[in-house]
Amino acid sequence: MTNLDQIRSDLTACRLCQDRFSATQTAHSPRPVIWFKSGARILIAGQAPGLRVHKSGIPFDDPSGDRLRDWLGLDHATFYDQSKLAIVPMAFCFPGYDEKKADLPPPARCRQTWHDQVFDALGDVRLRIIIGGYAHRYHLGAKTGVTDTVRGWRDHLPHALPLPHPSWRNTGWLKRNPWFQEELLPVLQSKVQEALK
Repeated sequence: MTNLDQIRSDLTACRLCQDRFSATQTAHSPRPVIWFKSGARILIAGQAPGLRVHKSGIPFDDPSGDRLRDWLGLDHATFYDQSKLAIVPMAFCFPGYDEKKADLPPPARCRQTWHDQVFDALGDVRLRIIIGGYAHRYHLGAKTGVTDTVRGWRDHLPHALPLPHPSWRNTGWLKRNPWFQEELLPVLQSKVQEALK
């Protein structure tokens, strides 16, 4: 068993946040969603699984994933080929909802426990796609909000690109920021194809 296989096995069995999750509105148990293997060329670094992904066990198995695949210019099969693409969120489990049915933030405990091990074992990837404010702060050291971080995407080339979350909740953001589709997405798609060669 390789080091990465052992980490995957340990992560799958992780129940560190059992008490925390059982106290949420969803009162759910941990279900880590693991989607990475050695040799991946592209890293998708996101926030945390949502409820639908928690149920399916497949990352971005929702309308957000449809939008993200469209942004990347990838078909379903390529996106889910773990030899090409690793998905490592800030938390591997669905954090639950608060009393207003809003997503809770990814627990820092997950990142603190697992990320160094995962990234050390994954090794170098050719392109890091960093999604959302939590991931921007951790991976890019961003000190600005999502809009300013994404607007400064050129500062992170050639090996990283920050994106907003592809959630339907950000549809208004996309309309207010047409530069994202006009300027960033063509570069993103080109970088993705380059990384996959």
